[in-house]
Parts: sequence; structure tokens; C-alpha cells
Amino acid sequence: MGDLIRLPLPQSEPEPLWREAVGDALRSERNDRHERIADVADRAGVSPQYLSEIERGRKDPSSEVLGAIAGALQLSVAEVAHRAADGLRRGPVCLAA
Repeated sequence: MGDLIRLPLPQSEPEPLWREAVGDALRSERNDRHERIADVADRAGVSPQYLSEIERGRKDPSSEVLGAIAGALQLSVAEVAHRAADGLRRGPVCLAA
């Protein structure tokens, strides 16, 4: 009679993936600078298609690639990580049309 039975917590929306938060932070910075994806990709030494996939959260970049992209945007990897973490804390944003 002393056993505690834990009931599962109700599931809300799944947490966004880290790669999605990083991609959002990179895309937001690029857009704030009014830069084309091709220009940032060229400076970072990656293909525009690969950068696009990273920004959309489809690819998880290595630390070297993330460093190159962050540097192309004049950011540190730590700043990108901080912005991504802030985005996760705020949660998903719903935009009205």
C-alpha cells in the first residue's frame, strides 16, 4: 500500500529540436542583416543548399561548420548558442496571417 504510482504527464507540443533553434537563430541574424543566403554561404565556405537546410533545421552542422557560418555572420558560436537557447525558452511562436 505504500507504492506510489506515477501517472504520465499530459503531452503538450514536443520541444523543438536544437538544430531547429540554431537554424532559426542563424536565419534571423541573416535576415536582420538583409543578406542573401548565397553570400553568407560563400563567406562560410558551404553551399547555399546546405546553409538553407541548416537554417530550416533539417541538418545538424558540425562544430566546425557552425563556427564558419557564425563567423560569416560576425557572431561567435557562443552567441548563436545563446540565441538558440533563448528561442527554446520562449517556445514556439504562432504568427497570425
